Amino acid sequence: MVHDLTGPAPLSSRLDRTRELGEEMLAELHHRGPDGSGTRQVGPTWLGHTRLAIVDLDGGEQPLRSPDGEHWVVANGEIYNHVELRARLGGDFRTSSDSEVVLRVVERLGTDGIHDMRGMYAWAVASRDGSLVLARDPLGVKPLYWARHDGRILAASELRAFPPEVRPFVEEFPPGHHWSSGGGLVAFVDLRTDPLGVEAGPLPAFTDRDRAKTAVRETLMTAVDERTMADVPVGVFLSGGLDSSIIAAILARLAPAGTPVHSFAAGTPDSSDLVAARVVADHLGLVHHERIYTDDDVVDALPDVVRSIESYEPSLVRSAVPNFLLSELAARHVKVVLTGEGADELFAGYHHLRAMDVAELRAALADGIDTLHHLNLQRCDRVTMAFGLEARVPFLSRDLLAVAGRIPMEWKLLGEDGHEQAQEKALLREAFEGWLPQEILWRRKEQFGDGSGTADVMARQAERLVPEQDWESEQIEGLPAARTREELGYQRIFAGVLAGVRAEQVLGRFATA
Repeated sequence: MVHDLTGPAPLSSRLDRTRELGEEMLAELHHRGPDGSGTRQVGPTWLGHTRLAIVDLDGGEQPLRSPDGEHWVVANGEIYNHVELRARLGGDFRTSSDSEVVLRVVERLGTDGIHDMRGMYAWAVASRDGSLVLARDPLGVKPLYWARHDGRILAASELRAFPPEVRPFVEEFPPGHHWSSGGGLVAFVDLRTDPLGVEAGPLPAFTDRDRAKTAVRETLMTAVDERTMADVPVGVFLSGGLDSSIIAAILARLAPAGTPVHSFAAGTPDSSDLVAARVVADHLGLVHHERIYTDDDVVDALPDVVRSIESYEPSLVRSAVPNFLLSELAARHVKVVLTGEGADELFAGYHHLRAMDVAELRAALADGIDTLHHLNLQRCDRVTMAFGLEARVPFLSRDLLAVAGRIPMEWKLLGEDGHEQAQEKALLREAFEGWLPQEILWRRKEQFGDGSGTADVMARQAERLVPEQDWESEQIEGLPAARTREELGYQRIFAGVLAGVRAEQVLGRFATA
């Protein structure tokens, strides 16, 4: 999207340049939408869209217009409650696309209606009178970047889309916000205090553990059901860990009789993730696919992985490699996959949270949710969309966020190994007792890069990435000092394709490399 700020009727020469910029940007994003593309000049705004056809395969081409042609939308992602919103809005709809609901909400309710959209999305609605609205979902599941340059606003789903002269000005569009040409940037939800956007204040904490388990189970089942909304097959990424195994179990239970559920796992030969995923797939009767890779496969994929995720964060790259190879495999079979992203942030699954007291844990979990958009969710979106595959994240439904927020922090405390509460995510495990084999339900957490074997590969390849003499002397302009030789190697790849991008404006970083 490119929007000219000089007025509703810019000079033709500026419109020509606006269109040129838009076409250049769109050409960099065809991997995200291999099923087609469309463009439209709407007053001072140029809209472009590459389509991954998932809902309304025949009628959902974008940009989509209002009946009178005054308003147009381009949208990335899904509005899971679009059927409910259609009924509430009434009137005739031209398509069954969920993106048309975005258009009608803005057309009839303005920006006040955005908080009622449940889903993952980034979209722009442009009008012939020169007005424009941009919005991004509350968690930032779907990416959106923007920049002001030479009297224009440019926006896109990936950093690579921005021309080199614009990159120093690119910023991440904040999750849970909308921007309008008349009202500026406005937050429409506060995930820490009111994830449902009902302005009713925090809901009371659970006092009964069984009720909490029931609420978690039923809410997550609903979230998985919502995220099967598609006119194409939906599969599941299955690492063999707790989170993805629970999602797989729910998906298998919800699938219509006789409908196969495809699962996908990746790792080095006999890695612990592959072994565990086989157990789960066999238990649930899934159609299981594996991508087994070698050290050389990892090294060969690294440049493409760093370019795809648009980050040099070592932990992110390590987990991205198996996911990248996995996405390549999954895209041959399905267009949509469900993943287990977000469970660790809701239920305190990370090892570094051990020994925290209640106040520290509460702050750490809230910070974890706040930073997902430019760390794990960025990786999740990019590695899948690199192959025209859409990833959906049931654990990060706003309803489950609200339920998780009612669980007393004392029930999430991990304690030290050997203590009674040392098992992470105990309540989540208890909620799905009987759904999975016991050795899976109570399997201890491994980082995906560790369980898949990727971390060991990267450790062995550190010297090939950056020789010792370079590590001692090299500092890449515009990027923070690398903390490890491995990180410096990824920074080199990043700088080679995204020179000029200011890391502090668009990238997240874990506390340690």
